[in-house]
Amino acid sequence: MYPNLYYAFRDLLGLEIPFLKIFQTFGFFVAIAFLAGAYILTRELKRYEQQGLLKGIPEKVVVGLPASQGEIIGNAVVGFIIGYKILGIFFQWDTASQDLQSFVFSSQGSVFAGIIVAAAMAGYKYYSKKKQALPKPVEQTVMVMPHHRVPDIIVMAAIAGLLGAKIFHNLENWNDFVQDPVGALLSFSGLTFYGGLIVAAIVIISYARKKQFNIRALIDSAAPALMLAYAIGRMGCHFSGDGDWGIYNSAYSVDTNTGRTVKMAPAAFTDAVQKNAAFFQQQYPSADKIPHAAFEKPAALGFMPDWLFAYGYPHNVIKEGVQIAGCDGQYCKVLPVAVYPTPLYEIIVCLGLFLVLWGVRKKVRIPGVIFGIYLILNGVERFFIEKIRVDTRYDIFGFHPTQAEIISSLLVIGGIILISIYRKNNSTTNKLSR
Repeated sequence: MYPNLYYAFRDLLGLEIPFLKIFQTFGFFVAIAFLAGAYILTRELKRYEQQGLLKGIPEKVVVGLPASQGEIIGNAVVGFIIGYKILGIFFQWDTASQDLQSFVFSSQGSVFAGIIVAAAMAGYKYYSKKKQALPKPVEQTVMVMPHHRVPDIIVMAAIAGLLGAKIFHNLENWNDFVQDPVGALLSFSGLTFYGGLIVAAIVIISYARKKQFNIRALIDSAAPALMLAYAIGRMGCHFSGDGDWGIYNSAYSVDTNTGRTVKMAPAAFTDAVQKNAAFFQQQYPSADKIPHAAFEKPAALGFMPDWLFAYGYPHNVIKEGVQIAGCDGQYCKVLPVAVYPTPLYEIIVCLGLFLVLWGVRKKVRIPGVIFGIYLILNGVERFFIEKIRVDTRYDIFGFHPTQAEIISSLLVIGGIILISIYRKNNSTTNKLSR
């Protein structure tokens, strides 16, 4: 696993670049996911604009104004934060004894660098606006198309998605939140995808209504982008080893000397648990509470690597597991018994589902139906992956679903209802137009 890009470059290319330790692997893939989603969303919005389903609205702008006091102060504040924390990494962060997360949420930083960058950014804003200033500012009317608003949509999705993911995760793990609310809120781990999706959807749809978007065309445009972004985001989960993996595959153990997956008889699972009792007792009250299911690679699939069926996530970013022999540093843990690499499964499946949505998007003529298809595909995929994932389960009338199973079921139902309503409305409209 690659907790940050330093480990990726070292293991894959043989290059040791300490500076890359500041770039977390999970965050890197999340950034790529947003960029990819923005690209796909922009393409689709332009396509719907050409079809006349999405239209721009005129907005008045004033050209030639000098920089306002608020703009200068805002740039100075942002510059100070960048200098204090980002440049402070080079002057204050002890890479040998402190991880990046601890540094970011500490009071450490470089005041000098903060002041320099604050002055530079404030000065840049002042002089750049001064060059464009006119003796008499002019009010102009410009046509703003929906695809011009993609940067705003992406920023809102990122902020609202992060808040929603945190809220839903802490609701799902309420006991852990109560024990350490500050740590739970500030931790980089612990994000629930559906929480982010729901809150971001509410915020973006509210914004779109204000900007007079055709909501059905907008959500259809977003469907392929959401599926692709989710698949790329899961790459961050898998390659960093953020703990979002499946239950134990009791047909495989892990060689703690090399971190590699090795086969074992399912009956030997108990022995493996006893051998690593100190690790398992931290998480489970008794051995019979450990979630596991044995599934050995079929002989017909002998050409596939074992880690596709079970993986120990060596050097995972959350430092979970037992010590890897001969390893020194922060990230030297590996799971003693291999787990199902569910993020890897979701990457493969969701990339395939993205291609499905991309392939049918031009064939479906009824606005809103593509998004309904997305809801069904997303819900079905997540519902079944939950069968081999570890999540908090609720007790509802004798059933014990996870939060994701409940939401994914609602998504499937919602998708079916959306498709039925939009198809019915389209049929009614066609009859009236004849």
